Amino acid sequence: MSTDRRAQIVTGAVDLIATRGIRALTHRALDAQLALPPGSTSYYFRTRQALIEAVADGITARSRADFIAAQDEPDSRPPDPVQVAHDIAGWLEHLLTHRRNELIARHALIIEVLSDPEPHARLAGSLFSLDRATELFDALGAADPRESAHDLLALLEGLVFDRFAGLRAGSAGDADQLARPLAEFLTSGRNYQPGQPNSE
Repeated sequence: MSTDRRAQIVTGAVDLIATRGIRALTHRALDAQLALPPGSTSYYFRTRQALIEAVADGITARSRADFIAAQDEPDSRPPDPVQVAHDIAGWLEHLLTHRRNELIARHALIIEVLSDPEPHARLAGSLFSLDRATELFDALGAADPRESAHDLLALLEGLVFDRFAGLRAGSAGDADQLARPLAEFLTSGRNYQPGQPNSE
């Protein structure tokens, strides 16, 4: 029951932030939103900081579970950048369709804890995996896989933000539309050598 109640509170916190803003996140507001007895949220999460960390952990756990569920069988062939772009775009479309409140809450919380390194790092890494992206660029033969991975994650963050809070918020974007900038990035820069013109 304790685990279920904690998960219920974390989900409620995500929805509260997404619909009413970060300032609305209080123990009392969560008790009221979830129709819990007064003091229930503070019993499970003593401080607001503990609540924020639980939200970050919840988003991370769901992202990992979704990623594992979506994985294909291992393939020994080099990845095709265009296919990878479409696969990633499908994942982004899934996020925007089924986890929009989490995207909004995560972004709000990242700004909220910007000056606090530990929860900021947990939230920043809760949606996309830098290690997985590095493995991808290593397989693609990038000159600096880690740096390329950072660039890809920055692009993903921008694409997602554009869809839930940017100029395209509310527009009917689809995976093909999301795939275009990803394919351009993955095909144009993967073999770039610093200090030399791109050979492609």
